[in-house]
Amino acid sequence: MRTRLFFLIAVIALIVSACGGLPSKQQQPIPGKKPERPARPLPQSAKPKYNLTGYPESTQQGYIDGCETAKNTSWAFKDRNRYDKDGQYRMGWDDGFSMCKMKK
Repeated sequence: MRTRLFFLIAVIALIVSACGGLPSKQQQPIPGKKPERPARPLPQSAKPKYNLTGYPESTQQGYIDGCETAKNTSWAFKDRNRYDKDGQYRMGWDDGFSMCKMKK
């Protein structure tokens, strides 16, 4: 009886662990071509994650854009028009860029 129970538990564990599947291949960027970022705001699922609670939304967006630019990731972006006209975005972008540049 114990052998059957052990065997059953082992089979269930094997089946459950196999359900994880293989990791999907991420699409590699084309060498020499920077991925284009959509003009509209990024979907929440695609945005890099930073804990910026308590800051205005434009400061948060500027920080993310500045930090990603400093790290030279595919999300690197500087909205020049907004940077010139929106002080909150500019402050966030400058702070994000300088903080993440130091970490590099």
